[in-house]
Amino acid sequence: MAVTVHISAPLQRFTSGEAEVEITAHSVYACIDELESRFPGIRRNILNEHSERHKFVNIYLNGDDIRSLQGLSTTIHSGDEISIVPVIAGG
Repeated sequence: MAVTVHISAPLQRFTSGEAEVEITAHSVYACIDELESRFPGIRRNILNEHSERHKFVNIYLNGDDIRSLQGLSTTIHSGDEISIVPVIAGG
C-alpha cells in the first residue's frame, strides 16, 4: 500500500532533502521501519529506544494525530498521507 510521507525540514537531512517520500507499509510503525531502511538514522529521531514516539514528534495520518487513532499501530491504506513533524520550541 503506497502512502505519501511528508518529511518536515528538520528531518530532511536524513532524506537527502526530500520533502515527500512514497512508502509501502500497512501501519504507521511499519512505515517508520521502511523509512529507516531507506534512510538510516531517521528512526531514532522519531522513536525512542523503546520504539515509542518521541514526545516532541507529532505524527499525522490524513491530518489526524495518531494519538487520537491507534498510535503507531494505526493501519494505513494506499493513498493515505502521513506527516512527521518534530515540535520546535523557541525561546
